[in-house]
Parts: sequence; structure tokens; C-alpha cells
Amino acid sequence: MWLKTHCNFEFTITGPTPLVLMLRPRSGENQWITQEEYLIEPFTPVVEYTDIYGNLCQRLVAQPGKLSIHTSAKVRVPKVLKSAPGAPFVEVQNLPDSVLQYLLPSRYCESDRFGNMAAEITQDYLLGYDQVAAIEKWIKSNFRYEPGSSITPLSAMEVNANDYAVCRDMAHLGIALCRGLSIPARIVVGFLHELKPMDLHAWFEAYVGDQWYTFDATQGDAKGGYVAVGYGRDAADVAIYNQFGPQTYHDAQYIHVEQLEN
Repeated sequence: MWLKTHCNFEFTITGPTPLVLMLRPRSGENQWITQEEYLIEPFTPVVEYTDIYGNLCQRLVAQPGKLSIHTSAKVRVPKVLKSAPGAPFVEVQNLPDSVLQYLLPSRYCESDRFGNMAAEITQDYLLGYDQVAAIEKWIKSNFRYEPGSSITPLSAMEVNANDYAVCRDMAHLGIALCRGLSIPARIVVGFLHELKPMDLHAWFEAYVGDQWYTFDATQGDAKGGYVAVGYGRDAADVAIYNQFGPQTYHDAQYIHVEQLEN
């Protein structure tokens, strides 16, 4: 399916402020970018770089006053999420070097504390994809997806103490449980067609059967329409923007995803 994403941010800058943005999706196995627009008003010099996770990031120093950022992209993505019941667990010694970092505990995913719990949740399932699907199902059954209930990121331990969470924090719990089983897992931030309420979205991917598969405990089915913008170990790695220095006021945000054709 062909989608067009729109993302608008409005800021009030009180003093010269370094910003690092992560607003450009890149083409990959599951998506193809054919057209992009990236506007910053007033015009500000920007330097782009690729971070250690392969994300496209933009550096700039915003000057005092109003700052407007608009991005849009035309993207082809699958109509239905790829699934592979029975896909095997990949032994750690056989994992690609680039995947190993997604086995380790991270700031918001304390996987070293979830091994026993993950084993209990998945004890009746085949090693690999079926274990991750069981984790996704367990999170759906035990936690309420409640957009807006958390402004700052919660760790997997904090989420597990509640019965509700936002998409980002549900992803943290899924990641921690997967890593507790030595299954590499990473967070993804981006857009989802027909997400309600519409906003930026987060989900997680797990590496089984020698490839990455998408899992999302906030949604009821395996529909497609996901557009990935950033990948990382947890929310600390995939902030859409980071500001440093003087106080910056986030005045407005507009997110929209429209379907152009099947």
C-alpha cells in the first residue's frame, strides 16, 4: 500500500539551541521511500548524519523566535505484517554482529530481571517466533493501551507494576521479555496508518529465523501500514527530537497518515 506521512512541529526558542532531529524514514526491506519534503522555517543550516543504529539524524542550532518543522514522505509498505509462526530461535553464537547489542539490558529495558517471567509466559511455546507471539499476546491480555497516560518514558519494570501503558512503554516491556530469553529485540518509532488517536507510534521488533519481525501489543490485528523512522535499544535512542541548552517550548504538533492507493 502507498502511504503519505505528514509531521509538523512548532517551537518557541528562547536562546540559541542545539537540536538533534530524527524525522527522515529510510528505505529498507519493509518500506520504500519515493518522495520526501523537509522544510524548516526560518531557514537554518542543517547537517545530516547516520547514527550507530542506521537512523538518519539532522543537527542544527535554532535561533531565538519561532521555529517550524514540516516533513512528509510518500512510502510503499506492506498491507499486512509479515509473520512466521515456527520460525526458529537463533542461537547467540550464530547471530550477526550487528544484532548482538539488542540482547543486552538497556536504560528502559531491564532484561536481566525478566528471565524467569519470560520463561513462564512462553513455557508451552516453540523457541523463537512463537515465544515472541506469546509475549505480545500476554501483554495485550494484561495491559490496557492508554494513549497519553505517560509523558516521560517508563522502564519495563515500571510498566510491569501497572495495568496500563502507552505504546512506547508497552514496547519496552515486550523488548525486556524477549531479551530475557536471549531473543534480540529493538524499539521502532514512526507512523501507523489509521492509528487512533493519530500520533507518532512505537512498537518492537524481534530477531528470529534470521530476520526481524514486527510486534505491536497495542493493536488488535496484524494489519500493515507501519512506517519506521528510527530504531534503537529503547526510547532513549529514538527520540524524534532532542534539544540541548535553553528552555524550548513545544507549541504544537500535527501528525497525519493518508492512504494514497493499495
